[in-house]
Amino acid sequence: MKPPVRNAHIVCYSGGESSALVAVEVARKYGTESLVLLNHDIHGNSEHSDIKRFKVEVAAFIGVQITYANMAGWEYKDQFDVVVEAGAFKVGNGTALCTNRLKTEPFYAWLKTNDVDRTSTLYYGFDAGEYGRIQRRAMILESMGYETGFPLSAWVRTIQSTVEIGIAPPCTYGVFKHATCTGCLKAGMQHWYVVYCTRPDIWERGLWAEREIGYTIIKGYSLLELAPKFEIMRRAGVPATERLASGKFWKGARRLIGILETEELQFSLPCECAQ
Repeated sequence: MKPPVRNAHIVCYSGGESSALVAVEVARKYGTESLVLLNHDIHGNSEHSDIKRFKVEVAAFIGVQITYANMAGWEYKDQFDVVVEAGAFKVGNGTALCTNRLKTEPFYAWLKTNDVDRTSTLYYGFDAGEYGRIQRRAMILESMGYETGFPLSAWVRTIQSTVEIGIAPPCTYGVFKHATCTGCLKAGMQHWYVVYCTRPDIWERGLWAEREIGYTIIKGYSLLELAPKFEIMRRAGVPATERLASGKFWKGARRLIGILETEELQFSLPCECAQ
Protein backbone atom coordinates (compact mmCIF):
# COMPACT_ATOMS: atom_id res chain seq x y z
CA MET A 1 0.00 0.00 0.00
CA LYS A 2 1.32 3.41 -0.96
CA PRO A 3 2.07 5.90 1.82
CA PRO A 4 -0.27 8.91 1.75
CA VAL A 5 0.89 12.08 0.01
CA ARG A 6 1.17 14.76 2.69
CA ASN A 7 2.50 18.32 2.72
CA ALA A 8 3.13 18.16 -1.01
CA HIS A 9 3.13 20.87 -3.66
CA ILE A 10 1.31 19.26 -6.59
CA VAL A 11 1.54 21.13 -9.88
CA CYS A 12 -1.13 20.24 -12.44
CA TYR A 13 1.49 19.96 -15.15
CA SER A 14 -0.32 20.00 -18.48
CA GLY A 15 2.62 20.38 -20.86
CA GLY A 16 1.79 23.98 -21.72
CA GLU A 17 3.99 26.95 -20.88
CA SER A 18 1.74 28.33 -18.13
CA SER A 19 1.86 25.14 -16.09
CA ALA A 20 5.61 24.95 -16.66
CA LEU A 21 6.01 28.47 -15.28
CA VAL A 22 3.97 27.44 -12.23
CA ALA A 23 6.31 24.48 -11.72
CA VAL A 24 9.33 26.79 -11.78
CA GLU A 25 7.69 29.27 -9.41
CA VAL A 26 6.69 26.57 -6.91
CA ALA A 27 10.17 24.98 -7.06
CA ARG A 28 11.82 28.35 -6.42
CA LYS A 29 9.53 29.14 -3.50
CA TYR A 30 9.31 25.76 -1.77
CA GLY A 31 12.14 23.65 -3.17
CA THR A 32 11.78 20.30 -4.89
CA GLU A 33 11.69 17.78 -2.05
CA SER A 34 7.89 17.75 -1.84
CA LEU A 35 7.19 18.89 -5.42
CA VAL A 36 5.01 16.71 -7.66
CA LEU A 37 4.65 17.43 -11.39
CA LEU A 38 1.40 15.63 -12.17
CA ASN A 39 0.77 15.04 -15.86
CA HIS A 40 -1.70 13.05 -17.97
CA ASP A 41 0.08 11.71 -21.03
CA ILE A 42 -1.98 11.87 -24.21
CA HIS A 43 -1.77 9.75 -27.36
CA GLY A 44 0.95 11.02 -29.68
CA ASN A 45 -1.57 11.49 -32.48
CA SER A 46 -3.17 14.32 -30.49
CA GLU A 47 -0.43 15.64 -28.22
CA HIS A 48 2.37 16.98 -30.39
CA SER A 49 5.81 15.46 -29.84
CA ASP A 50 7.18 18.94 -29.09
CA ILE A 51 4.78 19.28 -26.14
CA LYS A 52 6.19 16.00 -24.82
CA ARG A 53 9.71 17.32 -25.39
CA PHE A 54 8.90 20.53 -23.55
CA LYS A 55 7.44 19.01 -20.40
CA VAL A 56 10.38 16.59 -20.09
CA GLU A 57 12.94 19.39 -20.52
CA VAL A 58 11.29 21.65 -17.94
CA ALA A 59 11.05 18.77 -15.46
CA ALA A 60 14.74 18.01 -16.01
CA PHE A 61 15.65 21.66 -15.44
CA ILE A 62 13.75 21.66 -12.15
CA GLY A 63 15.21 18.31 -11.18
CA VAL A 64 11.94 16.46 -10.58
CA GLN A 65 10.64 13.47 -12.52
CA ILE A 66 7.16 13.77 -13.99
CA THR A 67 4.45 11.81 -12.16
CA TYR A 68 2.00 10.38 -14.67
CA ALA A 69 -1.68 9.75 -13.96
CA ASN A 70 -2.80 8.31 -17.26
CA MET A 71 -6.02 6.89 -18.58
CA ALA A 72 -5.81 3.17 -19.17
CA GLY A 73 -5.07 2.63 -22.85
CA TRP A 74 -3.82 6.18 -23.50
CA GLU A 75 -1.04 4.77 -25.68
CA TYR A 76 -3.52 3.64 -28.35
CA LYS A 77 -6.66 5.68 -27.67
CA ASP A 78 -7.03 9.31 -28.66
CA GLN A 79 -9.86 11.73 -27.86
CA PHE A 80 -11.92 10.42 -30.78
CA ASP A 81 -11.73 6.81 -29.59
CA VAL A 82 -12.83 7.92 -26.13
CA VAL A 83 -15.97 9.78 -27.28
CA VAL A 84 -16.97 7.12 -29.81
CA GLU A 85 -16.76 4.49 -27.07
CA ALA A 86 -18.96 6.71 -24.87
CA GLY A 87 -21.36 7.47 -27.73
CA ALA A 88 -21.29 11.25 -27.16
CA PHE A 89 -19.02 14.28 -27.34
CA LYS A 90 -20.48 15.95 -24.26
CA VAL A 91 -22.87 15.12 -21.44
CA GLY A 92 -24.96 16.94 -18.84
CA ASN A 93 -24.18 20.64 -18.69
CA GLY A 94 -21.69 20.41 -21.55
CA THR A 95 -18.92 18.44 -19.85
CA ALA A 96 -16.52 17.23 -22.53
CA LEU A 97 -16.16 13.46 -22.28
CA CYS A 98 -12.65 13.55 -23.73
CA THR A 99 -11.41 15.80 -20.92
CA ASN A 100 -13.22 13.70 -18.34
CA ARG A 101 -11.82 10.38 -19.55
CA LEU A 102 -8.31 11.48 -20.49
CA LYS A 103 -7.61 13.80 -17.58
CA THR A 104 -10.29 14.38 -14.95
CA GLU A 105 -11.00 10.77 -13.98
CA PRO A 106 -7.29 9.79 -13.81
CA PHE A 107 -6.61 12.98 -11.81
CA TYR A 108 -9.22 12.25 -9.16
CA ALA A 109 -8.20 8.59 -9.08
CA TRP A 110 -4.58 9.60 -8.39
CA LEU A 111 -5.65 11.95 -5.59
CA LYS A 112 -7.73 9.19 -4.01
CA THR A 113 -5.14 6.45 -4.46
CA ASN A 114 -2.47 8.63 -2.86
CA ASP A 115 -4.82 9.84 -0.10
CA VAL A 116 -4.08 13.50 -0.81
CA ASP A 117 -5.65 15.88 1.74
CA ARG A 118 -5.59 19.56 2.75
CA THR A 119 -1.98 19.34 3.90
CA SER A 120 -1.06 19.45 0.20
CA THR A 121 -1.79 22.15 -2.38
CA LEU A 122 -2.82 21.73 -6.01
CA TYR A 123 -1.40 24.44 -8.29
CA TYR A 124 -2.83 25.62 -11.61
CA GLY A 125 -1.53 27.87 -14.39
CA PHE A 126 -4.42 30.34 -14.61
CA ASP A 127 -3.32 33.97 -14.68
CA ALA A 128 -4.95 37.12 -13.32
CA GLY A 129 -7.06 37.52 -16.45
CA GLU A 130 -8.78 34.17 -15.85
CA TYR A 131 -10.62 35.03 -12.66
CA GLY A 132 -13.69 33.01 -13.60
CA ARG A 133 -11.67 29.85 -14.20
CA ILE A 134 -9.80 30.38 -10.94
CA GLN A 135 -13.06 30.72 -9.01
CA ARG A 136 -14.60 27.62 -10.59
CA ARG A 137 -11.55 25.44 -10.09
CA ALA A 138 -10.96 26.56 -6.49
CA MET A 139 -14.62 26.10 -5.57
CA ILE A 140 -14.85 22.59 -7.05
CA LEU A 141 -11.67 21.30 -5.47
CA GLU A 142 -12.11 22.98 -2.11
CA SER A 143 -15.61 21.49 -1.86
CA MET A 144 -13.89 18.09 -2.25
CA GLY A 145 -11.39 18.84 0.50
CA TYR A 146 -8.39 20.04 -1.51
CA GLU A 147 -6.38 23.24 -1.26
CA THR A 148 -5.57 25.16 -4.44
CA GLY A 149 -3.00 27.74 -5.50
CA PHE A 150 -2.64 30.02 -8.52
CA PRO A 151 0.92 31.41 -8.59
CA LEU A 152 0.62 33.23 -11.93
CA SER A 153 -2.29 35.21 -10.53
CA ALA A 154 -1.45 35.64 -6.84
CA TRP A 155 2.34 35.56 -6.52
CA VAL A 156 5.08 38.04 -7.41
CA ARG A 157 6.42 36.50 -10.61
CA THR A 158 10.08 35.52 -10.96
CA ILE A 159 9.77 34.20 -14.53
CA GLN A 160 7.66 35.25 -17.52
CA SER A 161 8.73 32.70 -20.12
CA THR A 162 10.63 29.42 -20.20
CA VAL A 163 12.92 31.06 -22.74
CA GLU A 164 14.52 32.68 -19.67
CA ILE A 165 15.73 29.23 -18.55
CA GLY A 166 16.83 28.24 -22.05
CA ILE A 167 13.80 26.11 -22.95
CA ALA A 168 11.70 26.95 -26.00
CA PRO A 169 7.93 26.66 -25.54
CA PRO A 170 6.18 24.00 -27.66
CA CYS A 171 6.23 24.80 -31.37
CA THR A 172 2.45 24.36 -31.45
CA TYR A 173 2.14 27.90 -30.09
CA GLY A 174 3.14 29.04 -33.56
CA VAL A 175 -0.43 28.40 -34.74
CA PHE A 176 -2.47 27.33 -31.70
CA LYS A 177 -3.28 29.37 -28.59
CA HIS A 178 -2.88 26.42 -26.23
CA ALA A 179 -0.64 23.38 -25.93
CA THR A 180 -3.52 20.94 -25.89
CA CYS A 181 -4.94 18.22 -28.14
CA THR A 182 -4.88 18.91 -31.84
CA GLY A 183 -8.50 18.45 -32.82
CA CYS A 184 -9.89 19.79 -29.55
CA LEU A 185 -13.48 18.64 -29.16
CA LYS A 186 -14.44 21.82 -27.27
CA ALA A 187 -12.95 24.19 -29.82
CA GLY A 188 -14.80 26.00 -32.58
CA MET A 189 -14.45 26.79 -36.25
CA GLN A 190 -11.16 28.65 -36.10
CA HIS A 191 -9.40 25.73 -34.44
CA TRP A 192 -10.94 23.25 -36.82
CA TYR A 193 -10.01 25.37 -39.82
CA VAL A 194 -6.39 25.08 -38.67
CA VAL A 195 -6.86 21.32 -38.31
CA TYR A 196 -8.35 21.14 -41.81
CA CYS A 197 -5.36 22.95 -43.29
CA THR A 198 -2.55 21.35 -41.28
CA ARG A 199 -3.68 17.93 -40.01
CA PRO A 200 -5.84 16.08 -42.56
CA ASP A 201 -5.37 12.91 -40.51
CA ILE A 202 -6.99 14.53 -37.47
CA TRP A 203 -9.72 16.00 -39.68
CA GLU A 204 -10.56 12.49 -40.91
CA ARG A 205 -10.69 11.27 -37.29
CA GLY A 206 -13.18 14.03 -36.55
CA LEU A 207 -15.33 13.06 -39.53
CA TRP A 208 -15.26 9.45 -38.36
CA ALA A 209 -16.31 10.39 -34.83
CA GLU A 210 -19.21 12.51 -36.09
CA ARG A 211 -20.45 9.64 -38.27
CA GLU A 212 -20.18 7.13 -35.45
CA ILE A 213 -21.86 9.31 -32.82
CA GLY A 214 -24.42 10.91 -35.12
CA TYR A 215 -23.79 14.38 -33.75
CA THR A 216 -21.52 17.30 -34.52
CA ILE A 217 -18.38 18.52 -32.76
CA ILE A 218 -19.26 22.17 -33.46
CA LYS A 219 -22.85 22.90 -32.50
CA GLY A 220 -24.99 23.27 -35.60
CA TYR A 221 -22.27 22.50 -38.16
CA SER A 222 -20.82 19.18 -39.23
CA LEU A 223 -17.24 18.91 -40.38
CA LEU A 224 -18.58 17.43 -43.61
CA GLU A 225 -20.48 20.62 -44.48
CA LEU A 226 -17.67 22.87 -43.27
CA ALA A 227 -15.07 21.19 -45.48
CA PRO A 228 -16.01 22.96 -48.77
CA LYS A 229 -16.17 26.33 -47.01
CA PHE A 230 -12.80 25.73 -45.39
CA GLU A 231 -11.37 24.73 -48.74
CA ILE A 232 -12.54 28.05 -50.23
CA MET A 233 -10.93 29.87 -47.29
CA ARG A 234 -7.70 27.95 -47.76
CA ARG A 235 -7.55 28.72 -51.47
CA ALA A 236 -8.32 32.37 -50.75
CA GLY A 237 -5.27 32.54 -48.50
CA VAL A 238 -6.98 32.78 -45.10
CA PRO A 239 -4.13 32.04 -42.66
CA ALA A 240 -4.40 28.79 -40.70
CA THR A 241 -3.85 30.16 -37.21
CA GLU A 242 -5.45 30.66 -33.83
CA ARG A 243 -2.99 33.41 -33.04
CA LEU A 244 -5.33 36.03 -34.48
CA ALA A 245 -8.23 37.04 -32.23
CA SER A 246 -11.39 35.37 -33.50
CA GLY A 247 -13.07 38.65 -34.48
CA LYS A 248 -10.06 39.78 -36.50
CA PHE A 249 -9.63 36.33 -38.02
CA TRP A 250 -13.20 36.07 -39.30
CA LYS A 251 -13.28 39.68 -40.43
CA GLY A 252 -10.22 38.93 -42.54
CA ALA A 253 -11.81 35.75 -43.84
CA ARG A 254 -14.96 37.61 -44.92
CA ARG A 255 -12.86 40.26 -46.57
CA LEU A 256 -10.92 37.63 -48.51
CA ILE A 257 -13.80 35.52 -49.72
CA GLY A 258 -17.00 37.37 -48.83
CA ILE A 259 -19.19 34.28 -48.47
CA LEU A 260 -19.42 33.51 -44.73
CA GLU A 261 -22.47 34.73 -42.85
CA THR A 262 -21.93 36.28 -39.41
CA GLU A 263 -24.01 33.63 -37.63
CA GLU A 264 -21.76 30.92 -39.02
CA LEU A 265 -18.69 32.34 -37.35
CA GLN A 266 -19.15 30.93 -33.89
CA PHE A 267 -16.19 30.16 -31.68
CA SER A 268 -16.31 28.10 -28.51
CA LEU A 269 -14.30 28.72 -25.34
CA PRO A 270 -11.08 26.70 -25.06
CA CYS A 271 -10.96 23.46 -23.17
CA GLU A 272 -10.76 23.77 -19.35
CA CYS A 273 -7.63 21.62 -19.40
CA ALA A 274 -5.74 24.00 -21.70
CA GLN A 275 -2.87 25.72 -19.96
